[in-house]
Amino acid sequence: MLTMTSLAAQNQFGMLIDASQRQPVAVTRRGRPVAVVLSYEDYQASMRTIPFQVAMLVSENYPLRGKEAGDSMRQHLAKMSNKAAEEGLTEADVTRMLHED
Repeated sequence: MLTMTSLAAQNQFGMLIDASQRQPVAVTRRGRPVAVVLSYEDYQASMRTIPFQVAMLVSENYPLRGKEAGDSMRQHLAKMSNKAAEEGLTEADVTRMLHED
C-alpha cells in the first residue's frame, strides 16, 4: 500500500486520486495512519463484505441509547441474517468471515 503524509495529500491531491485508482493509499499525520483513500470501485466492493456491514451497523447505532439502540440493532441484524441466508451463507460462514484478518 502506498503511503502519503497528510501535507503531501493536500498539496498533491490529483496524484493522490490517481494513485488510489491503482491501489489504496494510506494517509499519515505525525507518522501515524489516519485515513485510507481508495477508488470508488474498491469502496463499493468493500461495502459488500460482512465485516464492513457490521462496522457500519455499529457506527450507525452508536449514538442510540437504551431500548432504541437494542431495537435498531435487532432490526439491522435480522436484515443481515436474511440477506446472508439468501446468499446461501451459514452462521458458521458469517462467523468465519467476521474473524478473518
